[in-house]
Amino acid sequence: MKPVEIAKGIYDVGVTDWNIRDFHGYSTHMGTSYNSFLIVDEKIALIDTVKKEFADQLLDKISQIADPKKIDYMISNHTEMDHSGGLPRVMHRIGEDKPLLCSQMGEKNLSRHFPQKWNYHPLKNGEELTLGSRTLTFLETRMLHWPDSMFTYVKEDKILFSSDAFGQHYAGYEKFDDVVGHVIMSHAKKYFANILLLYSPLILKLVEKITKMGLEFNMICPDHGILWRKDPGKIINAYVEWSKQENTRKKAVIVYDTMWHSTETMAHAIASGLAEEGVNVRPMKLREWHRSDIMTEVLDAKAVIIGSPTLNNGLFPTVSDFLTYMKGLKPLNKIGAAFGSYGWSGESVKLINNELEAMKFEMADPGLKIQYVPDKAAVEKCTELGKIIGKKING
Repeated sequence: MKPVEIAKGIYDVGVTDWNIRDFHGYSTHMGTSYNSFLIVDEKIALIDTVKKEFADQLLDKISQIADPKKIDYMISNHTEMDHSGGLPRVMHRIGEDKPLLCSQMGEKNLSRHFPQKWNYHPLKNGEELTLGSRTLTFLETRMLHWPDSMFTYVKEDKILFSSDAFGQHYAGYEKFDDVVGHVIMSHAKKYFANILLLYSPLILKLVEKITKMGLEFNMICPDHGILWRKDPGKIINAYVEWSKQENTRKKAVIVYDTMWHSTETMAHAIASGLAEEGVNVRPMKLREWHRSDIMTEVLDAKAVIIGSPTLNNGLFPTVSDFLTYMKGLKPLNKIGAAFGSYGWSGESVKLINNELEAMKFEMADPGLKIQYVPDKAAVEKCTELGKIIGKKING
């Protein structure tokens, strides 16, 4: 693919990773991209590199615009290896002594990632750099989603290079939001739910800070996925809505796994009770759905109901895995409930309750456990539990 000129003298020179299907535990069934941006002015600046394996592709794209040796500044918005892995190769080509601009935490991270003694220029929040006709402003965005993260803003073009914020794991020939269409929002939602949900309070503070600064955006360019040019405010507003976690939708997600279908029978009966109360319900079996897709549904759900059979006096492994994953992302303002089948000991419901209470879920019920195969009376109990949760959602 050729470089794409996104504004006069500003190019997307990033690369596409068509075949990646797992991104440290996050399913990427549409692949991803590692976006990198070249600004050509009186001085030339490169914003972020790419994953190590794609460094030569990046340099080839740069070479179609300018000799890499003519790059004056290397800017690292984020030091995670999918954006910094190509740095050694790039710095070798452009010149090891070229200024490498990053946040103060970025210098610490990069110096631990790489042994090379590069010409680091750690930046303060709000610091500026003039390239000629363009001025870059650097905004520290610590813990969105690493301690080193920062944004680079081009004043004259009103373009924000937003690092890992506002991105999506999406590979395609479409480069902009108005080309790919509304379908991109589902990818953006999944990205937020699995990467940035934990940092929701910081996102709200950042948006408030940017609003007070009066910054305007003609384009937002993340390090993954498409670029937002038609309506950059759309993704900002979505981030605010998702970060607030007000969970106003009448929606419940039932997350479960099963051994001999008893817990599955319970799950569907609970779902039936929820549906009778007018709740949009999604039963999701853990061995059929990836944890990251389930978390995407959890993001705007009012209730999360977890079911597990008891196995070896404990939880079914997939359920334990999901609870650990969800706990790390710290969803807020959720109603919770537990259910499960058992043969002789029946600890699973208590263990699930403990985890949901530790996450500060509002428990709708002490939980329901059924021994062996649910009979008609047991199924009715499950349906009633669904109704109880549904009434709580509607209340």
